[in-house]
Amino acid sequence: MENNSPVQGKDPSNPDTTDKLDHLPGEALAEKFWARFTQLGLTDGLFRAVRLIATILVMLVMIWVLRRFYVNADGSMVTQLQIPDPAQAAESQLLLPPLSLDLQTTAALQRDTAVDTILPVRNRTSLSNYTVEVGDTLFSVAARFGLLPETLLWSNRYNLGDDPHMIFPGQELIIMPVDGTVHIWSAGEGLNGVAEFYQVTPETIINYSGNNLKLASLGDLANPNIEPGTMLIIPGGKGQYSDWRIPRITREDPATALNVGPGACPESYDGVLGTLNFTWPVSSRTLSGYDYAPSANHYGIDIGGQIGDPVFTVDNGVVVYAGWNDWGYGNMVVVDHGQGWQSLYAHMSTVDVVCGQEVYRGDVVGTVGETGMALGPHLHFELRNDEYGRVNPWDFLQ
Repeated sequence: MENNSPVQGKDPSNPDTTDKLDHLPGEALAEKFWARFTQLGLTDGLFRAVRLIATILVMLVMIWVLRRFYVNADGSMVTQLQIPDPAQAAESQLLLPPLSLDLQTTAALQRDTAVDTILPVRNRTSLSNYTVEVGDTLFSVAARFGLLPETLLWSNRYNLGDDPHMIFPGQELIIMPVDGTVHIWSAGEGLNGVAEFYQVTPETIINYSGNNLKLASLGDLANPNIEPGTMLIIPGGKGQYSDWRIPRITREDPATALNVGPGACPESYDGVLGTLNFTWPVSSRTLSGYDYAPSANHYGIDIGGQIGDPVFTVDNGVVVYAGWNDWGYGNMVVVDHGQGWQSLYAHMSTVDVVCGQEVYRGDVVGTVGETGMALGPHLHFELRNDEYGRVNPWDFLQ
């Protein structure tokens, strides 16, 4: 019986097999073709070709979309893909409407010309003057011109007398161009000695352009050709203070303060000792004026308050000064706490204790005022120790 099924396992080179493929059904023909294609090892190449064609088609679609929906900055359609010029790349790619400012409707953008910030004068080499205004302090004026407070005090010691409180409205102050001090030249002085006094070198004074000194014309530095009365700028110079502060007043010998003012106590006293736990002398804890600044000859803190506010003793002790002070403190009270400690309360409106009186922490010794060299009501408060001197009250008040 004749077998009509497709011939299997024939040699591909046999022409009889090729002739019979023409008579196979379509599905069988495709399977036979794929099997033959696989036997020849062409499937991998076919897959790569298909992927390549698919990639090309996707890119063509993307190009069409870009050309359809993307525009140039000038509003024209993109006709071809271009690499942007780097010089043009910095220009904006967003199509924003032009900005139009109506100056009549933009009041919120107007600049306030009444500014409060005061920049220090730069590039000055000579001295200038400033008239003190109401509310000015040594610290605020120094900050106004970018100087250290001690620079302002040292350079004005001829009218401030080393006392930072001796500043008042209408007063003319010398303003240095740099931090340091001023020296008014006197006949017979030597430049070496002046420089040593201010802890600088003679070259520092000579080379500063604001002094207009020439080494060739100065002659002997021990007796230089400098006109008496010449004001020399000493850059970086450090002045020395006269000790106008209140001396140590002990309960054993309060009479050491007899030259301070009529509030001095003439006798020695005995009494209660302190606990050395110091509380605040007023209810306010706000700094109203000068802070503790030994560099500016200010060894206490100025605490804010209103005239008539009570002033409390910070610890137990004995009153060793009670009354007026001639050195700028106004009405003042000093309490000796024993063990080397004392506290000072100044510029008070009233003094409510007497010499030799025992007081205990929290007792009222007076009221806040502005007597003496004070600008506005406040309490000037100091703490002093025999070993450490005048200490920073912020470190001890609780």
